Amino acid sequence: MSATIPIREQESDLDFDYGTFDSAAFAAQTLANWQTLASVVDHTLLEPGATRQQVENLCAEAARYRFACVMVHPAWVSTAVSFLAGAGIPVGAVIGFPHGASLVSTLRQEAAALTRLGARELDMVLPLGQLRSGNFDCVQHTIHATASVAHHHDALLTVTLETCLLAMDEKLRAAEIAIQAGADFIKTSTGLWGNGATAPDTALLRGVSGARCGIKACGGVQSLAAVRALLEAGANRIGSSGSVAILRELGAE
Repeated sequence: MSATIPIREQESDLDFDYGTFDSAAFAAQTLANWQTLASVVDHTLLEPGATRQQVENLCAEAARYRFACVMVHPAWVSTAVSFLAGAGIPVGAVIGFPHGASLVSTLRQEAAALTRLGARELDMVLPLGQLRSGNFDCVQHTIHATASVAHHHDALLTVTLETCLLAMDEKLRAAEIAIQAGADFIKTSTGLWGNGATAPDTALLRGVSGARCGIKACGGVQSLAAVRALLEAGANRIGSSGSVAILRELGAE
């Protein structure tokens, strides 16, 4: 097991200067046109019954609109990487999805295998049961061990917190652990339980992170109005299965 990274107490964290992120300026710049918005959107297809044709359609849309990445299940990474070869659109994959209950060894194996296949972004779910049991060292080790593999292969790691299932103190603790353990992004939710992404939760995560890492808002994001609210709250990446429809609200054809 790797060395445990000390987790600061929440009271002192609230007074610590982690830099600032200008959410209002970022939102205004991002919403200037559909092209700039597309550049911060994960074009997502995580339906369990998704077919090869649907994955290829997703990739074709990503190449056309220049989304930040496509996000698929591990079984479709090779298909997406092959389809997008030369297009400059990264492929991302979920691991330990959707419950956050995988063994550390499983997460590391998935991370290594998927990055070898060409995945450039990985999205793991925080070990929710361990967090809620107070096993913070276990949560930290799980994320740090996975981040180490991802970063060794030049991939980014997102840690999904599933904020809709957490109490306020758990959200604060989860965000701080994930950031200190090496997350490149922390994300609100999978969208499978509860309310999904909300502006208050997004603002809370940005408040914890400052400028230390990115904030992804995902889960039920299906309109331009929702995107605007989340960007203004502090998100700098959006995940949605309704990405094309959202861009069309901003003038895309």
